[in-house]
Amino acid sequence: MVYIEYLKSNNAQETRMNKRILYFLTPGTHISAFDVTIAADAGFDLVIPFTEIRPDGVANIVQDAIFSRPPKRFNDTGIFIGGRDVHLATDMFQKAKNAMVGDFQVGVFADPNGAYTTSASVVALVEQTLKKQTGSGVNGRNVAVFGTGPVGLCAAALVSKLGASTKLCHLTADDDQRVAIGFCERYKTKVEWVSAETSEEKIDVLKDAEVVICAARAGIRILNRAELEHAKNLILAADTNAVPPSGIADIGPHFLNEEVSFSSVNFRAIGALAIGNLKYKTQFGLYEQIHKAKQPALFDFPEAYEFALSVLHKK
Repeated sequence: MVYIEYLKSNNAQETRMNKRILYFLTPGTHISAFDVTIAADAGFDLVIPFTEIRPDGVANIVQDAIFSRPPKRFNDTGIFIGGRDVHLATDMFQKAKNAMVGDFQVGVFADPNGAYTTSASVVALVEQTLKKQTGSGVNGRNVAVFGTGPVGLCAAALVSKLGASTKLCHLTADDDQRVAIGFCERYKTKVEWVSAETSEEKIDVLKDAEVVICAARAGIRILNRAELEHAKNLILAADTNAVPPSGIADIGPHFLNEEVSFSSVNFRAIGALAIGNLKYKTQFGLYEQIHKAKQPALFDFPEAYEFALSVLHKK
């Protein structure tokens, strides 16, 4: 009887140790219900929130997590870095990586405000669509990214890393050039900061653009027909705004390599919900990779881009 009770106790302990735990770190006052739901659906049993966390507080949390389980148990524990600030997320991601000790490691996935998986998805779709239409991707092309928020910053860095001549177009005087360019430089990418505050400035950008990515605030029309009529070299435009009106005129939310034509301008288009569909699959898949990978998973937005591409290649 004592032996049976011992086995029961051991089995119960093993079951408890098999719980998959995701520690959710955010600089904000609350965590995202969207992110928590996807994490649970992707196989995490427990999602534990840590709010109002700054970069200097990350190492202690990570080391508590890695030392609470035996070494090489990295598949059962994950660190997710959320919030709304990509600059803070970059710092927190680096602090988390540096906190690992030998074989005591866990997976780390950063996706502040969904910006990493969204930018990864839009650029992956742009690259795939360009190759289908022309045989080559963004390398060597003129790409204009409208909007300097989290998604715009990450998208600009990604296309620049892929070899595009990239313009990051700010839409208000309040946009911070120093911070934005500093973010891109951290990822060893070069982008050109240009103003697109007026219609005339937007037209100047569009004259040379072969690819346009609109990643501005939801519910605001950024590029209208009158401006797009000057985009004689435009091959492809992608819009991340799912809230009417669309950020780019004539692009529907479900567009996926759809043709847009008016006046003397003709280009292909990708809409927000097509991007969102890939974004969901990418975020879900990266959560899964934390507990499936053969080595500790470390996912920043360049890794999110590679995963988004792999999802497209499987179709």
